[in-house]
Amino acid sequence: MKWNSIRTKLIVFLLVPTIICIMATMYVSYSHTTSSLRTRAVDENKNLLYQGYKNIDSLLQEINRLSLSVYSDGDFYRLLEAGYDDLSSDIAIYNSLNYISTSLPNISQVYLYGVKDAKATLITDNTTPKRWLADAPYHTSNLAGSAAVSVQTTHLSNAYGLRLPLTQFVPEPVFTIHRRIERIPTTQALGYLSIDVKLAALKDIVGQLYDQQQEKLYLVDNGGKLVYSPDSALLGKPLNTAWYSSQIAGSTQPQGYFEQDSSVFIYQHIDSLGQDWTLVKQIPVSSLFREAKEAAAINLLLLALLLLIITALIVLVSFRITAPIKQLTRYMNQVKAGNLDVDIQPAGKDEIGVVTGHFRSMMDTINNLILREYRLELASRTNELRALQSQINPHFLNNTLQIIGTLALELKVPQIYALLSALAKMMRYSMYNDEKIVTVQNELDHVKAYIELQKERFENRFSFRYDIEEPLLQALMPKMILQPIVENYFKHGFSLDRGDGLLEITAARLAQGRMELCICNNGLPIPAGRLEALRRELLQPQAVEDKNLLSPAGEEHLSKRDAPGAGLGLGNVLARLRLVCGDNAVMTVDNLQTGGVIIRLQIDIVVESESR
Repeated sequence: MKWNSIRTKLIVFLLVPTIICIMATMYVSYSHTTSSLRTRAVDENKNLLYQGYKNIDSLLQEINRLSLSVYSDGDFYRLLEAGYDDLSSDIAIYNSLNYISTSLPNISQVYLYGVKDAKATLITDNTTPKRWLADAPYHTSNLAGSAAVSVQTTHLSNAYGLRLPLTQFVPEPVFTIHRRIERIPTTQALGYLSIDVKLAALKDIVGQLYDQQQEKLYLVDNGGKLVYSPDSALLGKPLNTAWYSSQIAGSTQPQGYFEQDSSVFIYQHIDSLGQDWTLVKQIPVSSLFREAKEAAAINLLLLALLLLIITALIVLVSFRITAPIKQLTRYMNQVKAGNLDVDIQPAGKDEIGVVTGHFRSMMDTINNLILREYRLELASRTNELRALQSQINPHFLNNTLQIIGTLALELKVPQIYALLSALAKMMRYSMYNDEKIVTVQNELDHVKAYIELQKERFENRFSFRYDIEEPLLQALMPKMILQPIVENYFKHGFSLDRGDGLLEITAARLAQGRMELCICNNGLPIPAGRLEALRRELLQPQAVEDKNLLSPAGEEHLSKRDAPGAGLGLGNVLARLRLVCGDNAVMTVDNLQTGGVIIRLQIDIVVESESR
């Protein structure tokens, strides 16, 4: 397809905006979906991490309450304060520590150091309780500061300095709560209590906070060491990542989120037992926007299907619209090549069909105008032929009439001069005026000259009058229309036995820009049979004109006429009238009830300024 064709432009200009709009819609939809998913995921995970914070805080507070149970156990507190060293004292201490060890699941070990008797006690899961002398508490349990309780981050469990072999002891990741047992109300240390908690206690809580297949979750202490991580090898080690150092380490907000390294990070600070831990959840963007990508993939498939349908419809519509245009172009090319009789078929009822219909009407009008002009040219040539056949030189005849008129004046016979002047006017009008279109005033002057001759001929046995509105005198009409009609009166209707003959010409304006010319007389009526035949003849004036103007017989007939306008029938007059004024020109012939004949001509009013 060529770019300069309407079909190509129509397809492109319909298809491109459609694709742009669909792609823009998809982009906006995808952007809105991803933004909504991001906002929803952040809000949901903030709530989830906050719930995790509450659960972890509850766990730590519960373990802390267990460590405080030594103050509510009067026997245990008394033995620790007095430092008794006998079997019953050991059993009581074992029972109290065993109660702490079994009160909560996932407690791995309970360690106690008594300052008074300098003995350490260790209750380990699945092993026999141990009690031994120690010079000082285990270094991680020895809280020397102002804080009476502390939480140690994740580490591998140990025997707290016990040198005896523990055959069933297996180190495992734990976190520990250390408490200094004080003499109330002072801060004097009576002993040191350490409770090791298996990491499974945290895992049970943290494992519900993330999808282990696609997401990651970290629990970091205030020193940047990992309390919990999906990778057990990183437990207890510093979290050396750029996103933690730049976004979380210095943050004072209890909650927050950020996006970095193709992931969304949501964090929640945990402030419990004087510790500042941080829960951090890492969600890959690919996982977060998985639903949006799936929706985008479905939309792409639908887009491809939609584009196929739209493309097919656009091509179909463009072919449907441009096919009549191409057909109209072919019609115009045929007209351009000279074929004015091309058969233009209707092209529907839309705008293009209307244009095709108007083109068809225009060609019909052009053909009619060409045919009308051709017939006018034939009529003009026929008149020229008739003038040539008279074999009289118009200049010679005109000069001769002038000589006779001058002689009449010299002989003091003005009547002869008037008749010769009237005849000269008629000759100049019919032979020297090349215009085919004249005004009503010109036609009326020609008729007046003709009437002057007929008055002399018939010794003033008739009268002539006319009544024409002044504006209608400048209306245009074909040449030599009125005089042949008036001549018919003298040839067929005038009676020499009467001296009151009357001939009258009137013109009046009709509605819708038309006018009516009436030529009436009081002569002999037309016989009924002849009137009917004449009316049928006027229904087909074209055939009359063709016979009179085109056939050799017509030429021979015209050559025998002895006067201007002689023998020209009413059918010929109507044919010439329609050639100039159009097919809406009307001629009617009727007998008057009072006697005589009236001929009516109806044509459109056209003045000279409108005809140009």
